[in-house]
Amino acid sequence: MDFIEGRASGAKSGEQIDFYARSGIWWIQPFVNQPFTKLQPDSTWRNLTHLGTDYAAILVEPGFQPATKVTTLPAQGNGVVAIANSKGMPAAPIVSKVIHFSGYNWSVRNAASDRGGQPNSYDPSNVWTYKNGYLHLRMEEHDGLWTCAEASGSYIFVVQDTGHFGPSPALGLYTNDDFRTDDIRSQLDIELSRWGIADSKNAQYVVQPFYVRENVLRFTAPVGMLTHMLRWESGRASFKTVRGSVIGPGAATVSENIFTAGVPTPDKETVHMGLYSYRNAKGSSQQPV
Repeated sequence: MDFIEGRASGAKSGEQIDFYARSGIWWIQPFVNQPFTKLQPDSTWRNLTHLGTDYAAILVEPGFQPATKVTTLPAQGNGVVAIANSKGMPAAPIVSKVIHFSGYNWSVRNAASDRGGQPNSYDPSNVWTYKNGYLHLRMEEHDGLWTCAEASGSYIFVVQDTGHFGPSPALGLYTNDDFRTDDIRSQLDIELSRWGIADSKNAQYVVQPFYVRENVLRFTAPVGMLTHMLRWESGRASFKTVRGSVIGPGAATVSENIFTAGVPTPDKETVHMGLYSYRNAKGSSQQPV
């Protein structure tokens, strides 16, 4: 996080600032439970923000209720007085701390969060493992500031090449609960297939059910080694595909998308990797894959 500030010229009494940072979509700042920033007597304002590719400050009338996340910013009117946009400046890469626990690699949180209903600071030094394999999470105070601890993981699949796939083959990399008795598909998918059409895009991210248009993002996966990633959080599924097998600031992004609607609640799902034929695409000769 960092500070963001500005000045609202000609603002009226009671008006406030809502501001958003863009990371895929626009997110209210600094936290969901603190969506407003007050104007000072000299018309300036200042607050914390999560870093993003773009920022937007919105001057709003008293009583205006902002959305916590949007794909497009609100238009002027209906309580919105004025809007200002600014591009984000390139920042030095954040070096994330990674620990190995229970057979997996975990990323350690180093940014603030409003989990629990109030802002909390996180310190990577509060997460570590002992030689016996135990994971330790610590919350403590230093110089009047309490810091917390969090470790999280992602699903990461490195695929050597699917560029040679014809119309029929489909490679599914997904999470699913095979033993659910209802008709709700608790499934998140990275699917690599042309779905029976030789010249169609050959990859997609899906939050099931797939027949809801907003639940699918199709894209073209180029020839060669690719890394596909899924980060599943409460109410948010972040997909990303990069070239090669190196994950970091230097990896070239092929596609990415963040879904915030219809994201399933974790229960007893497991990870699946399946290669199958899609309807034995007519007019295509099957070859070993």
